[in-house]
Amino acid sequence: MATLVLGVAGAAIGGSIGGAILGVSAATIGGFIGSTVGSVVDSWIVSSLAPTQRIEGARLDTLRITSATEGAVIPRLYGRMRMGGNIIWATDFREETKTTTQGGGKGGGGGKIKTTEYLYYASFAVALCEGEITGIGRIWADGKPMDLSGVTWRWYPGDEAQGPDPFIAAKMGAANTPAYRVTAYVVFEDLPLFSYGNRLPQLSFEVFRPLADPDTAEGLVKAVTMIPASGEFTYATQAIRKSAGGATQAENLNALPDEADMVVALDRLQAMAPAVESVSLVVAWFGDDLRAGSCKVRPGVEVSAKSTTPASWSVNGVSRANAFLVSRDDQDRPVYGGTPSDFAVVQAIQEMKARGLRVTFYPFILMDVPPGNTLPNPYSDNAAETGQPAFPWRGRITCSPAAGFAGTVDKTATAASQVAALFGTAMPANFSVSGQSVSWTGAPGDWGLRRMVLHYAHLCAAAGGVDAFLIGTEMPGLTTIRSGTSIYPAVQAYRELLADVRSILGSGTRIGYAADWSEYFGHQPGDGSGDVFFHLDPLWADPEIDFVGIDNYMPLSDWRDGFEHADTAEGWPAIYDRAYLQGNIAGGEGYDWFYASAADRTAQVRTPITDGAAAKPWVFRYKDLRAWWSNPHYDRPGGMESGTPTAWAPQSKPIWFTELGCPAIDRGTNQPNVFFDPKSSESFTPHFSRGWRDDAIQRAYLEATYLWW
Repeated sequence: MATLVLGVAGAAIGGSIGGAILGVSAATIGGFIGSTVGSVVDSWIVSSLAPTQRIEGARLDTLRITSATEGAVIPRLYGRMRMGGNIIWATDFREETKTTTQGGGKGGGGGKIKTTEYLYYASFAVALCEGEITGIGRIWADGKPMDLSGVTWRWYPGDEAQGPDPFIAAKMGAANTPAYRVTAYVVFEDLPLFSYGNRLPQLSFEVFRPLADPDTAEGLVKAVTMIPASGEFTYATQAIRKSAGGATQAENLNALPDEADMVVALDRLQAMAPAVESVSLVVAWFGDDLRAGSCKVRPGVEVSAKSTTPASWSVNGVSRANAFLVSRDDQDRPVYGGTPSDFAVVQAIQEMKARGLRVTFYPFILMDVPPGNTLPNPYSDNAAETGQPAFPWRGRITCSPAAGFAGTVDKTATAASQVAALFGTAMPANFSVSGQSVSWTGAPGDWGLRRMVLHYAHLCAAAGGVDAFLIGTEMPGLTTIRSGTSIYPAVQAYRELLADVRSILGSGTRIGYAADWSEYFGHQPGDGSGDVFFHLDPLWADPEIDFVGIDNYMPLSDWRDGFEHADTAEGWPAIYDRAYLQGNIAGGEGYDWFYASAADRTAQVRTPITDGAAAKPWVFRYKDLRAWWSNPHYDRPGGMESGTPTAWAPQSKPIWFTELGCPAIDRGTNQPNVFFDPKSSESFTPHFSRGWRDDAIQRAYLEATYLWW
């Protein structure tokens, strides 16, 4: 009533003033004044008649728990599984009260409401399974991912030596606290229960317990390659957020809400493959042309404008706005992730070293040649064909026109100039290093291989060093280019690059080149000349090279449908048979025989690998690593063996499998070097594969290979 009366009075007062202030009439102002005064008077009258209102939240008289079963079976886990648990210990809940007062105001006006909330916290332990586990991944509460930020918790692996939990011991007394040996369990301290309706939530856990026996993949794998090689902040160990529409969105918190993806990946790697000692960190720049003389190799980004905190993207001193923009698909999505930012690479190196892992740095080239391009195809007569294959393998970079096609520049000085253009002229002094930041001070347009590799040599040194460094990987189309009958300019260019990388990283880092399995052992052009050259021997023999790197994807099977094919006729029971696969490591295709044509492969017409009077069939056996490594090498120009060996000294350098693997696809061991990628011209399934996923063949390949070597 007071509000209404004084509101009318105020309007009358304002109306007597007349005029307007800031476009608002005096009558309106008067009405506002009257309403405000009326509200104050109204509140004062009501509050003088009513006591303070009190509101109390619900209280608990007992702790409600979800599962605590005496005599429950303790499960045994193999691999990775999401599982619940059984509560084996809990305290009484801890209660806190929180009282707030609202209302009132200046002059004592306004009613007061006093609210008391009761907050509850529980401390408890949950048994999971028989130990020994290697890690806990995600945790779900009532079926939803649990945010563990601010939560005090820890897990025990369930080994024979684990001691009592100190928190439980403080509550129960050390003499009364079991260690729960051989039982993996989790302890939570003072878990807030408000979000779960003041009860313990239904918890489930991602638990890791690999079968890491000496003959299993988990127990055998000692080194892995870290990919995807791209992704602007993929390797960052701190959370990176981008601004979008006034809000922020995490860039690298996809696996867990409170942990960077790189950290989660390393946690899970060490949980599932506890024997791993070394990680190759793969980092990509982008090539844009298969013609060596025209290809630029540059760091790229997914979008040209993005605001991120607490760090921005930068590679080699290049900012996002000035970086190469990767191609986009028909739905306007980037076809690749961008080059990992330099600070993220440094963080990844330091994180892995802090975990006691050895680090190999692996510079990588992704070819961003989109479909529908109009680039001349070097693999055509006179390079006259328009359009290069979409998103090809870097190993296809070559001279233009390529060897074997009309108009080729192979074996000419032009080939050497094209190789030189790809490598560029970057020198170690063309970089500025400040702390853990490396920037380019050379010619702005120099986007050669040398700039990329030397940049990362400087960055690895700034990060505190790495254990090994690769100057290049899988470039057979480049290393087999000739500027004369037996002169390989790219091999010499890699040797010069090798010396410069050594000057940056010093003697404490092992340096090598990772050759493709079809590249490492020599160049046999198959052009009718009879030429056989151990073209990489000058590099392998270089005193600065510490190892012979091979990306090993050699076939270990030739399996077909039915029971009438050649390998079942030999009595082998299945493609997964370990003895069968191991028999093809130094045997079978690429060792005993080869297929001369696709038709021969279909019909299984196998041609034996021989060497006539020279009696050195290992020269043509890409699988005969022991013979290649143990013997002197003699070039055969025109098919005639030279009387002088190459620079290779037998057994002088160790062989490293810088990559080793098999796709998890049906009959993957038939052709381990192919992968399914629909956007790429290199997308294939293995010979005679039926196309479905098969994790078992990948496991069989790894176990057979590791146990053999």
